[in-house]
Amino acid sequence: MKITLLAIGRLARSPEVELVKLYVDRASAAGRALGLGPVEVVEVEARKPGKAAEAEVLRPHLEGAHVIACDEHGAARPSRAFAAEIGRLRDDGVRRLVFVIGGADGLDPALLAAAHGKLAFGPQTWPHALARAMLAEQVYRAVTILAGGPYHRD
Repeated sequence: MKITLLAIGRLARSPEVELVKLYVDRASAAGRALGLGPVEVVEVEARKPGKAAEAEVLRPHLEGAHVIACDEHGAARPSRAFAAEIGRLRDDGVRRLVFVIGGADGLDPALLAAAHGKLAFGPQTWPHALARAMLAEQVYRAVTILAGGPYHRD
């Protein structure tokens, strides 16, 4: 199952970009034997401001995918539950899983309504660069959990 982290906006060279790359590369390598991956990051930009314009540039990347929107009103999941969800989607035959991170104002309501699920990173507000890094790390952690690797909570 291919996993995409789809985000509005392009990050400049920064420590967060390096973290995202590190975890995406690790998840892709570790997930290969599990039928997970490759993991990729796709960054898009809208030509006009606003959620509707952002939704327009996101939609082509969502066709035929199981979509989980990152949204403050979504469910915060423990890492094991997050891993179990990814494993279940893979086992159910989902070929593409896309996590969507919106712009500064969040995601368009229609896009949110069409998503298969919503994921929150807790009640705090996080900068988008950190949200990408946290999502990439959780995808990597999910892969390692599904692979049966040691987990600090055991």
